[in-house]
Amino acid sequence: MINAHLLQIVIDASNDGIVVAEKEGDDNILIYINPAFERLTGYSRDEVLYQDCRFLQAGDRDQAALEMVRTALRNDGSCREVLRNYRKDGTPFWNELSLSTIKSPADGQTYVVGVQKDVSVQVKAQQRVLQLETELAQVRAELNALKATNG
Repeated sequence: MINAHLLQIVIDASNDGIVVAEKEGDDNILIYINPAFERLTGYSRDEVLYQDCRFLQAGDRDQAALEMVRTALRNDGSCREVLRNYRKDGTPFWNELSLSTIKSPADGQTYVVGVQKDVSVQVKAQQRVLQLETELAQVRAELNALKATNG
């Protein structure tokens, strides 16, 4: 069995942001963040501990993926969604969030564990591919129209 000290070293060494939040009604109050979360978001531990996780979306709370997250949280479930989040300096990034709820056997408290990965490069590449596919379809349509008029 892994001891608590080794587990802490492993979590701190992770390249992905890891957070633990305590569920309090509709709020999820951060009680732990690892160093990768600080690097990913630009926020320090002191700035975010004991705050609700929603600050990462800034005013951008109408994302479809957020509804999936809310549903998972309401049902004490889990999900994996890609969200548009914002760093401390206001720059957006795409965050693949893997979220799980757990209930403590000791006190019955429900906690939320989130693992965050910056997937901005992948999302931008997908968007570019879709843009190129649209442009290609337009060029094909124009070519077909030219062929039809020139017979």
